[in-house]
Amino acid sequence: MRATEWMAAAGVFASEEKPDGGHHTVPLVRAPNGAPVIGFAGWSGSGKTTLVTQVVAALTAKGWNVAVVKHAHHMSDIDHPGKDSWRHRHAGARQVVVASPRRWAVIYENQNQTEAPMLSELLAALRPCDLVLVEGYKRAAIPKVEVWRGETFGPALWPEDTWVFAVATTPDLRAKLSCNRLMLPLENPDAIAMAVVDLIRRSTVTVKMKAPFTR
Repeated sequence: MRATEWMAAAGVFASEEKPDGGHHTVPLVRAPNGAPVIGFAGWSGSGKTTLVTQVVAALTAKGWNVAVVKHAHHMSDIDHPGKDSWRHRHAGARQVVVASPRRWAVIYENQNQTEAPMLSELLAALRPCDLVLVEGYKRAAIPKVEVWRGETFGPALWPEDTWVFAVATTPDLRAKLSCNRLMLPLENPDAIAMAVVDLIRRSTVTVKMKAPFTR
């Protein structure tokens, strides 16, 4: 079954209108390692982490090598007090590499930096993979799926963000939401994973705009 047919069967809805002056094409963006980059954006509490986890599971089950970059507002220690890596870092090491046969990690320490690293810096640090999913960085210039559960969590991003190519939301909101983006079923992560794969295969996705878009 073709991806577009699978999406239709899964309840993913897209406009069949041909591009004109009222449309905008969202291009595929790639990391320095060549992997396509797809973002999942939304306000805190909207369920981004749950959805990204489900999409990762769906894609890895199909053989994809997936990397995830997550933006955290409050960074808690990833190693615990008393552990060797913690002791090295607190002794003054700015970079600590912890390695085992099955897993390794690099910890960068920069106490003078007040803002999170730029997404481009993090993407440049990734090893080869098939796909990068970015959770957070909702203002980044990358194709994004917006996770939206209504105005209770915050205003929708898609009316102002032309990089949002799809909105994943609940059945009740899909039924009443007036949205000119691809509508994805939040309750069906497999369908969302297939929508991501379809974008990668197409290299671009066309979204209908209220007015002609210019950069």
